[in-house]
Amino acid sequence: MDNIRLNKVSRLVHKELADIFLSQAKKIAGNAMITVTAVKVTKDLSYARVYLSLFGIKNKTELISSINENAREIRGVLGNRLKHQLRIIPELDFILDDTLDRIDQIDKLLKQ
Repeated sequence: MDNIRLNKVSRLVHKELADIFLSQAKKIAGNAMITVTAVKVTKDLSYARVYLSLFGIKNKTELISSINENAREIRGVLGNRLKHQLRIIPELDFILDDTLDRIDQIDKLLKQ
């Protein structure tokens, strides 16, 4: 039963964060495109790791640290959207998901 609840909360947070980043991308990241690739929530629903893919920017680690600095405001917006569905809004930790970069790197190596 816990896994079903965790999956539902993860999907809900994932959907809402994707919508937040879509609607407020200019304010948060300028011209960069932000994609939420995965959300993993702890069993007590108090902490969420959010994996982000970033496109159209060279210094990705700087943008991730900027997003982490603004995590409190993003959590507030998320809380306003989910206040009728969740009692506890999880703390957010944003992590750079570089799997697409690794795939490109492996493709280049295989073509050589």
